[in-house]
Amino acid sequence: MDTAAMSAGEDIFFERILLPHRSLPPRGFHVLMLLLGMLSIVVGVVFVSFGCWPVIGFFGLDVLGLYIAFRLSYRSARQREILRLLQDDFTVERIDIYGSRRMWRFQPFWLRVVLDEKPDESNRLFLASHGKEFAIGDFLGAPMRRELAQALRAALQRWRAALNPASGV
Repeated sequence: MDTAAMSAGEDIFFERILLPHRSLPPRGFHVLMLLLGMLSIVVGVVFVSFGCWPVIGFFGLDVLGLYIAFRLSYRSARQREILRLLQDDFTVERIDIYGSRRMWRFQPFWLRVVLDEKPDESNRLFLASHGKEFAIGDFLGAPMRRELAQALRAALQRWRAALNPASGV
């Protein structure tokens, strides 16, 4: 469904875009790779001067391995989830690392937000409706999932109160 058509036809009551956190911005990644590459070259030249020339290739493999690991991490950061509460519809749109989109729809009146807390401070967040559960925000940290659960519960409560203004909730 087109976002422009959706917002033109229906009012958005709540919307949240969930993105994975990456602590190192792309500029910092380039600086880090430059410094590691220069350090590998300097140390490799020192080893070559001592006659240990095969070692320089292993320094290049270290930098290449780190580069590949960081690129895979940044690629996984392309995933996102978009949560929208419209007038009569709650949607979860999930975009994976390849850009393909999937959308799930829920009737918000029956929707429950379930935060499954574990003893080791970890948790999982689910949307539950009609006996089924749907996990959201798996790439978020535990504190972010707690905050999201509170925000979703508050938005659903406001939405339900707006349906029945006489309730006074």
